[in-house]
Amino acid sequence: MGDAAGIGPEIIVKSLQDGALLKQIRPVVIGDATVIRRTIAMLGENTEAVNFDRNTERERGIEMVDLGNLPMAFALGEVSPEIGKAAGEYIEKAVGLWKAKEIDAICTAPINKRSLGLGGYDFPGHTEFIAALTDTNEFAMSFFAEKLRVVLISTHLPLSEAIERVKAEPLGKLIDFTDRSLSVLLKRKIKIAVAGLNPHASENGMFGSEERDQIEPAIAKCAAAGIDVSGPYSPDTIFLRGYKGEFDAIVACYHDQATIAVKSLSFGSAVNVTLGLPLIRTSVDHGTAYDIAGKGMADESSMKAAIRLAGDLVMVTE
Repeated sequence: MGDAAGIGPEIIVKSLQDGALLKQIRPVVIGDATVIRRTIAMLGENTEAVNFDRNTERERGIEMVDLGNLPMAFALGEVSPEIGKAAGEYIEKAVGLWKAKEIDAICTAPINKRSLGLGGYDFPGHTEFIAALTDTNEFAMSFFAEKLRVVLISTHLPLSEAIERVKAEPLGKLIDFTDRSLSVLLKRKIKIAVAGLNPHASENGMFGSEERDQIEPAIAKCAAAGIDVSGPYSPDTIFLRGYKGEFDAIVACYHDQATIAVKSLSFGSAVNVTLGLPLIRTSVDHGTAYDIAGKGMADESSMKAAIRLAGDLVMVTE
């Protein structure tokens, strides 16, 4: 359910009113039933929240694993250790259910990283949290936006630190990892492009040396190993080329290089996918939107896309 003080409950309830979506999958919400009931009442949806029961009919309402771990009253749109602790417990419960083979995939609503930290969880986001819970050492954040798929070298870091991460060895490992993991998901050999770090991919060294010293050697080594990879390409055009289907995946040099492109091209329909996990995990491409929490204004499009993609990926990998 994500952060209860944000728009997570609202986009979940709205998404689960989509009859076409419910024909494809059986969604089970892990969270707090009281919050879901309040959200339904706020939205005026003709649905009731029910406790988790294997025999529950979908027509009875939203099927839940109710942790009941939130105070009766809390402020919407505010950072809170209680909300962060509850959000962390939903993630732990979800992974536990997957380990017990009760669920096939996890789709996460947004969390607030500060609340999560105040709640006792020292993770910068879902990606690192779920990787730790599944003992996964090799993983990466990616975004799927129609034909555009972007994989990130680093996630939530200051830009100065992110630039320092653009080195030949880790980049080569990420290209190899992307090739292996996406080839499994897509069931075919994939074609990868690598974005440059500097304007115009440094224009042959005129605007920086990272392309020549770090990125090009990594690409050459991977290509020699049989990976279909090329670049570095100018970052102001390569993402559009990927969106049009010229490449199966783009490796981005830092967080916002990837997310600005993804959200500009497909905001509301893009999906965050964690690669490398032993389970399917998808998420929305946006945050908790505290400024509109509880107002009935949230757009559920990304949540619906994330739920649908989770189901599609389960079917592909089975």
